Amino acid sequence: MKFSGMNRASRANWGRALVSTTALTAATLAAAPLAAQDASSADAVEDQGIVVTGLRRSETLQDTPAAVTAFDAQTITNAGIERPADFIALTPNVNLVETQNAGNAFVIIRGITQNRNSEPSVAVIVDGVQQVNPAQFNQELFDIEQIEVLKGPQGGLYGRNAIGGAIIITTKAPTDEFAGNITAGVDNGFGYYLRGGISGPLAENVKFRIAGSYYDTDGFIDNTFLNEKADPVEDFSLRANLLVEATDRLTFDLRGSMNQLRTQGLYYNIVGDVNTVAPVRVNNPGQNDRDIYNAALKIEYAGDNAVFTSVSSYDTVKEVLTGDAFDFLPIEDSFFFNLFEFLFGPGNGFDLNQSQYLNVKAFSQEVRLASPEDGRKFNWMAGGYLIDTTRFISTGNMIDTGNGVFPVFRSPSTNPLNPQFSFLSDGQDNFAWALFANAGYEFSDQLRVDASLRYDRDKREQTTLTPQAFLPVVPGVPVAQSGEVRTAIFDDWQPKITLTYEPTRDLTIYGGYSRGFRSGGFNQTGVGAEAVNNGIVGVGDIFRAETADTFEIGAKAQLGPVRLAGAAYTTLSKNSYFFVFLAESSTQNLGNIPETRLTGFELEATARIAPFFDINAAIGVTDSEIKEFPDPSVIGNKAPQVSNYTLNLGAQYAGPISDTLDGLLRIDYRRTGKTWWEPFNTTVRDPIDIVDARAGVKLENGVSITAFASNLFNEIYNAEFSPGGFVFRARPRRYGVEVGFRF
Repeated sequence: MKFSGMNRASRANWGRALVSTTALTAATLAAAPLAAQDASSADAVEDQGIVVTGLRRSETLQDTPAAVTAFDAQTITNAGIERPADFIALTPNVNLVETQNAGNAFVIIRGITQNRNSEPSVAVIVDGVQQVNPAQFNQELFDIEQIEVLKGPQGGLYGRNAIGGAIIITTKAPTDEFAGNITAGVDNGFGYYLRGGISGPLAENVKFRIAGSYYDTDGFIDNTFLNEKADPVEDFSLRANLLVEATDRLTFDLRGSMNQLRTQGLYYNIVGDVNTVAPVRVNNPGQNDRDIYNAALKIEYAGDNAVFTSVSSYDTVKEVLTGDAFDFLPIEDSFFFNLFEFLFGPGNGFDLNQSQYLNVKAFSQEVRLASPEDGRKFNWMAGGYLIDTTRFISTGNMIDTGNGVFPVFRSPSTNPLNPQFSFLSDGQDNFAWALFANAGYEFSDQLRVDASLRYDRDKREQTTLTPQAFLPVVPGVPVAQSGEVRTAIFDDWQPKITLTYEPTRDLTIYGGYSRGFRSGGFNQTGVGAEAVNNGIVGVGDIFRAETADTFEIGAKAQLGPVRLAGAAYTTLSKNSYFFVFLAESSTQNLGNIPETRLTGFELEATARIAPFFDINAAIGVTDSEIKEFPDPSVIGNKAPQVSNYTLNLGAQYAGPISDTLDGLLRIDYRRTGKTWWEPFNTTVRDPIDIVDARAGVKLENGVSITAFASNLFNEIYNAEFSPGGFVFRARPRRYGVEVGFRF
């Protein structure tokens, strides 16, 4: 095993950590009744046969040679999982950073990060269709059958964005008989919501399912200047599924979905330290509208010796974001207003607001041929994938005249109430394709080897669409030209190999190597020279592709009511991202960190200590260290956006409280350790402690009543810190009650 970029001391430290973690896991497995509890929730304790499909085959959690956290339908209901942040909070070594707009929610998994304008850190697959844009991820979750979170690079199975792992979301399938469910609730927003679905047969061998969600709230964070809430939300989602079983071998699965979100954004504060929480005082309430549409067709034919699958998908994402700009204060209190009043006298001050527009359209196609899942010793799969993406983005500042802020789309504003001050726009045409194959062989009932290989090639073409008059002119920076076209190609091989040993039915030991790949891309034309002029290193006109090479070992065991899982890993990340805002050109940019070492482990345990009463605990540790950087003073620092640990504790009773009544009482505690936000480590967020609770009853007739509280003790903290002192407030306590009915 070769650890490139590690000196002798680092190798020794890693070796000791790996041996210690392995020894701890092995000792625990040998000393007590143990369990491989991959789900942070205790709900799966009774169901030893929970089946996951994250490795492109169906197998139980116990037999899956990977670090997988899985949530089945009952766990999703009991835990009140309504958004991605909910299940991520229950998953060790995984964090979600929510920012100024709904489309910017960054998944951080085992130190593999995500940032503005970057590709995601995980592949997100919904009903077999991979999401094509990170702006799609942060949506309401409803009518969900199962969620699986795979940690570690899964590029050999899922492609370039699986550099940190994969999130597999499976919605409820159409049913043979008519059935449905509905849930209505209120919260302290004051908000109300309605979720539900119906399903059943339409004709012989034809079934349907329709599900929807609506949420409306005034919000939770006060805007003390406008005397209103800063974060109102109106969210509507609809999903439909038509399943046609044409023959006993051929099926057609047609799906469509849509999401319309109306909320506000850009209620930042500018502070010197991430732990400073200031009141929101923007004078413009802002606007954040996002519309997502998807249509997908899955065709499957099961032959005697092979199964053919085709998945076609078309996606559109539109998002417009408007609101206050730096320094996010009322006009007469703002930095620019007071600066120009001071320089040029009374009556010459002005403030700025801003707007951003994103429009993405994508068509993707995957075909694969696989061996049947019939228990044979040798199984295989081969296939290809392509995606064609058209992307437009514009950003700009307008002069805040006190008449509000108005969205700007493809062209600079001509509105005299909100005159355009700066404007940048780009179009991108991206075409990517991949070929992949994997195979597994069982040498015996105890020993198995799995291997996969994938080649990804991504061609990106960017066209500068900014009108020439708005292109920034910065001393020493070449002036960009409107219509200028830039092209770049990013490609890589992604191998993965795993060895699995099961000495008994109750013990699984695995280990292996994998590589993940994430495509690079373009910053605005000329920002590289601007960054040099301002002494900012690591930022160029092009940000490079990232690769992550990971070695991992793990063990799972179960005996009686207790389960345990442990895994240790080391990852060498090359060209990970960090975020830089350049004020002169008003651009959001990504820089590269040439090399980062990520070392860590996870331990998860669950026990049933009494009938219907479960407890669980999990810890995930990630030690990050920047190994190479253009500025030598940064070497040795912590990687940006990475928390050094997560800790989960939980307890749940879900069972009868009388002959006709079932009860639920659940408490989940999550502690997120210190978090660094940029490679220079100028500020670090203190640990965050969050407690969620749910209590309810379920009647014999299918009616349930549940009270809930998220962030029960009202922890006040900043969810994000960006260079320049930008901080974004996290949501405070939310509580309410809901009523559900299944039929």
